[in-house]
Amino acid sequence: MQSQDVAPRPAPGSSADRSVDVEQAEAALVEHYPRLVRLAYLVLPPGLGRSRRVLTAHALAQRALPRGSASTPVIPAQNGGAGDGRDGDPGYAYIRLQVVRTALEAGLPLRLRARPKRAQLPPLLPQVWGLRLFPRSGGADELALDQRLATLSGPARAAYVLRGLERLPDGDVREVLTGSGVADAEVTAALREADQVPAAQYALLDSPEFDACLLQARPTDLMRRRRHTRAALAAAAALAVCGALVALPGGGWGPDGAAAPPYAQNPAAEAALDPGRLVKVSPAAWKTSARTDFSVWPARGPLIRDSALLRRALAVWARPGKAVHVSATPDTPFGGPAGPPQLLYAGEVDNARVVILYDGLRIARYAEPKDGTAGAALDFARVDGATGAEAGALVLGRADGNVRYLTAPWVTKAGERDLSKPGAGVMDLTLTDGITSPLASPATHTGTCTTWNVLQLTDASGTQLLSDLGELVPARLTAGRPAAPKEASGAAALRTWAPFACSLADARGQGVRTVNAWGYTRQQLPDASGAATWVCTRAETWRGDGSRVLAQFHTPGGLFGAAVAKAGDVPACGPRDPHVLAGVLWKSKGGDWYLLAAGDKATASVRATGGVTGSGQGNLLAVPTKQGAQAGLEGRLKDGRSISGLR
Repeated sequence: MQSQDVAPRPAPGSSADRSVDVEQAEAALVEHYPRLVRLAYLVLPPGLGRSRRVLTAHALAQRALPRGSASTPVIPAQNGGAGDGRDGDPGYAYIRLQVVRTALEAGLPLRLRARPKRAQLPPLLPQVWGLRLFPRSGGADELALDQRLATLSGPARAAYVLRGLERLPDGDVREVLTGSGVADAEVTAALREADQVPAAQYALLDSPEFDACLLQARPTDLMRRRRHTRAALAAAAALAVCGALVALPGGGWGPDGAAAPPYAQNPAAEAALDPGRLVKVSPAAWKTSARTDFSVWPARGPLIRDSALLRRALAVWARPGKAVHVSATPDTPFGGPAGPPQLLYAGEVDNARVVILYDGLRIARYAEPKDGTAGAALDFARVDGATGAEAGALVLGRADGNVRYLTAPWVTKAGERDLSKPGAGVMDLTLTDGITSPLASPATHTGTCTTWNVLQLTDASGTQLLSDLGELVPARLTAGRPAAPKEASGAAALRTWAPFACSLADARGQGVRTVNAWGYTRQQLPDASGAATWVCTRAETWRGDGSRVLAQFHTPGGLFGAAVAKAGDVPACGPRDPHVLAGVLWKSKGGDWYLLAAGDKATASVRATGGVTGSGQGNLLAVPTKQGAQAGLEGRLKDGRSISGLR
């Protein structure tokens, strides 16, 4: 809680007053414009809507310049020194005071017999035609703070923002509010009301959610705009005929004229939250479409006509409450849909009612208990560009270590396979309206990994393997050279994956789209005990970056391989650079230690550096060494390019 001590106000005309001219105020406005717009956006009433708040915030900041010179008490811009030139700047203090004052005026209700203040009316400038502008969506914490600030009075909201964003003590906050026309009694009440919002959330005020200068654009309602354009042309013709009458003395429009109501509704936002406008694809659409993605999935489930459930799901998507558990794969945007989304499923799964929606970029899964809405959950996953096997299944629900999937309409058969045992065969899963019977999920494995169950799907194009990695969309498994990977369901691919199935645990919760395993070479062991296998696995994410590469080593007779090198965001073992070099310290059965290294077949030579020295022609290297030795690896490809070992 902030201190309630109030500094004495300087007497009028004292040395504490300082004259501010237009040039000084303009310099402060230009230098700190983004911060002043953010301040206005946060203080403005959220009921204006995000798009109008943005335009109004810019208008208030741009109208804050004095007409000539002004006098303002020097209120520190930020106690403690921000280091950006605002401390003690009377120009900034003046502009900030005007922004707060007009933002508070904008929140006052219009009165029938009172002349409206300029800030209460929609801004004439800036104007954007045909687009809605709004800040980027933040996380659940930012949304919760915005909803909490909306419940405060205007002065209390301004007090909280001045404390958190401007770092002003309560004495200076009181001076700013009093200078903005707030009565002393209201100031005291506002400070007390602002204490109800935790100060621990001050840092959220600097997030992109509240940056009215970093904006996203969406079109307005195009059909409504077309109708308005035709109406405007007709109105212009009528004005041309009646222009002489308008110019007559005593004539003209009334005080409000043709201005829209100050709190006009947003048709596009309303349509996106209307369950009656949800897109429901025909069950046969996929049969004639050239596309094999989520856009041709039909709406399935017994509750697809339950308007109350669908309305709750859409409302929670747009405005999740504090009690809703929200999760998302990394870098998946939050925020409601831009238009009516597509309904994929609505029904009861285990002990929950589940709704799955698709907006062309994301899958949103809403789940609530059968006996109420307490404990509801909202999960997001990116699926942009998903097609074929990547759009083959979605997680419908998890319970007791098992997972159920909703499969694509083109899937004809589903099964469960242990990836670590390629010869064990497939256990068939029943498909009921595209829903699989439960199968054991590896996403909940803890401790030692001994099995890794995956989903096997069959359709007209062949058979694919998908692995649950703890997210809404299972990851597609492939095998082979990075430039031309194939489905991991073939016999050779299954043998490649088997020793390394448990390495998929490293990719859980990372937003992984596909994982490819490539057995890039085999190496005869120095003690003549057989040949070891070198495999690199590369996990690609839905966001494009964040790839994860593992170099793995498997000796004869061992059940599982070992990860010997790991790297992130590197091109190695991928389609852009299908080369890899890695090494491992290995102990023979006789107790001797060796540095073993291997590159892919395009490697011409390998050299060890550091604590171990040695080199060899070709893509393999075996050098005697000691336990615990530290070594680096350098290789040269057949085209002359050098390559470094993964670490």
